[in-house]
Amino acid sequence: MKIGIIGAGNVGSATAFALVLRGVAREVILIDKDEKKAIAEALDISHATTFAYASVVRAGTYADLTCADVVIICAGANQKPGETRIALMERNVEILKSVISQTLYYAPETIILVASNPVDIMTYYTLKISELPHNRVFGSGTILDTSRFRTLLGEHLKISSKSIHANVLGEHGDSEVLIWSNADAGTVALETLSIELNRKFNFETKATIDDNVRNAAYKIIEGKGATFYGIAGGLTRICQAIGTNENAILTVSSLHQDIEGIKDVCLSLPSIINQNGVEKVIYPKLTPEEHILLKASAEKLKDYMLF
Repeated sequence: MKIGIIGAGNVGSATAFALVLRGVAREVILIDKDEKKAIAEALDISHATTFAYASVVRAGTYADLTCADVVIICAGANQKPGETRIALMERNVEILKSVISQTLYYAPETIILVASNPVDIMTYYTLKISELPHNRVFGSGTILDTSRFRTLLGEHLKISSKSIHANVLGEHGDSEVLIWSNADAGTVALETLSIELNRKFNFETKATIDDNVRNAAYKIIEGKGATFYGIAGGLTRICQAIGTNENAILTVSSLHQDIEGIKDVCLSLPSIINQNGVEKVIYPKLTPEEHILLKASAEKLKDYMLF
């Protein structure tokens, strides 16, 4: 795969590094308004290829995106300590307009994967500005939140997080919805499995896990200024699904015509990802309470749409 990354900051450079270490991309193009930054990051990452895969990593311009299979948009203003993802919206939309026009001039057939925050809203605007088919524009969504959820569940139950099926849906942000009702491992509901493993869930345990998933980004930003390793892993996983035509089910953010009665909004639901992008969205079985929470998440995102 040839993958372009717009924005060579923390997220963009970490993603380029992850793509190389996993052997997902044969060529990675880093583009940044700070050309020296892009060159330095590409050079540093290229020195790791000897220990991983023979990928080409280089800095470039938008012209170098020709024939790119995927372009990942990481450009945008950084989230400040205490700042919500929604607060980034107006600052990032203008950046997005310039990025999209230049990207599509050179790579009109590419799939655009949005990572800039607030990712659901940036995905929505990318779709509207680009006018591309809905399957070819989507965001990283709650893939990272889902990973955080599974990691914490695995730690509590003392089993591998890779054996757990549990999702976070809706907004990648404060209103995200942790789906407890259909979480399982080894075909056994986690509530039942927790009893068998003598690792019972009580209200306090669930509340702690919820808090650690929902507020993870704020805690990380407070401690080191930005989050980037986790999302780099998530973006790499998405690109892997595209490149191998995997039909993997991942919680990415895409456009939905109707979610719980809310029209025309981008948020995360389980989606089949392959070489076409989002092949199909799978609407999960939810409890009445989870339906209410998902609707509230959709309403919140809808309130922030400017056009």
